[in-house]
Amino acid sequence: MRRLSLTVRLVLLNTCLSTLITCFVLGLLFSISSREIQLNVEQQLADRVQSAEDLVSYREGRLEFDSDLLESEHGIYLAVYDEESGELLYGRVPYGFIYDLAFEAGQLRSVTSQDMHYLVMDEGLNLGGGENLVIRGVTSLTAAEADFQRSLHLALILFPFLVGLTALAGYLLSRRALMPVAQITETVESIQKDGDLSRRVHLGDGNDEIYHLAATFDHLLETIEAGVKREQQFTSDVAHELRTPLSVLSIQCDELSHQPELSDESRAQVALLSRKIDAMTEMVNQLLLFSRIDQQRMTLHKERVDMSELVAFCIEEMQELAASKQIAIIDEIEEECYCEADATLMIRLVINLIENAITYGYVNGHIWVKLYRLDHRLYLKIRDDGIGIAKKDLPHIFERFYRADPSRHEQHSGLGLAMVQWIVQVHQGQMEVSSEPEKGSTFICQFPC
Repeated sequence: MRRLSLTVRLVLLNTCLSTLITCFVLGLLFSISSREIQLNVEQQLADRVQSAEDLVSYREGRLEFDSDLLESEHGIYLAVYDEESGELLYGRVPYGFIYDLAFEAGQLRSVTSQDMHYLVMDEGLNLGGGENLVIRGVTSLTAAEADFQRSLHLALILFPFLVGLTALAGYLLSRRALMPVAQITETVESIQKDGDLSRRVHLGDGNDEIYHLAATFDHLLETIEAGVKREQQFTSDVAHELRTPLSVLSIQCDELSHQPELSDESRAQVALLSRKIDAMTEMVNQLLLFSRIDQQRMTLHKERVDMSELVAFCIEEMQELAASKQIAIIDEIEEECYCEADATLMIRLVINLIENAITYGYVNGHIWVKLYRLDHRLYLKIRDDGIGIAKKDLPHIFERFYRADPSRHEQHSGLGLAMVQWIVQVHQGQMEVSSEPEKGSTFICQFPC
């Protein structure tokens, strides 16, 4: 399963953590608020009942009641009862309240009547004259609970928007914080794509870890670039220095081979030496070419190339080498296959692939060369029935100087297939390789046409 990006993971972590903290805080807040509301209602009820004692008096043998007892201040109803008979003397209670509820002086009670929740407090009052009264205060808890529920519902409605806003803010902050990382990644990918080691991240001045990482990375790139340039210069210098002595040796071998007094054994040794010099010269030439490629001094000269004629020419050039191992080259070339390409590089590509097939082919073997067009693409397929390539070696065959079995093939530099791959890439082509040990290999190059 594909891993989530660091930005997404940070956003998810931040959102989850913020959600948990918010849930905890809201839960704690509503719990405290609910308790505070309850205590506030209880305190208001107690104060109202106590203050109501001043609203009842006994004068000239009769009870007098202040009209304020009829007012429901803060939703609190007051009523005065005769303690013995339970008769309501003055005041009022909420509609639907239990009229015959027993008295409990000095007690704060919660009762339910007709699905309504009430808070009740009774307080005894003795004014003399043999009258024992009870002042009852009643207030509805349902209204307070309804207000609390509305607040809770509003919080639940706003909560998803709060989570979304938190996630958006976390995403924007994470993206901004990780922009330097994206810049580092972009630089690395561009270097990997075009091999330009002169690129740098250049984040500027900063004190955090990411800026320090970018500065370290730039310093590393400078070190690598300097090392690669030294290596390229060394390769170029060595190759240039070797060309002249190799040319002299080649000329001397040629002159020596034409000496009539030379014995057959010596002539064979001279011929072997000449082949070694030719192989060495070819390797030096390829090193010089790779040096120009690495230093980006290689210029393509693209033109409309008749690949049918080019492949046929390359096959003809390789017939003598194939005949030395009794290998038959069988061609199947579609006529008038054109593409935009550098003809010199294409010749090198075809010759390198055929030479590779001859080198690793068996005596009396076969090489099949096929050129054809399909869906606006040009395909070059070269197959042999040679020794093949082991599965473990396939990922490495295009590496410079790589040889699957150096002990058997020390005469080859291991640069041919690396050159083939580069030629395919600079022509915006693609390459496929399949092989099986002891059964042969197949190379397929495709190009736009």
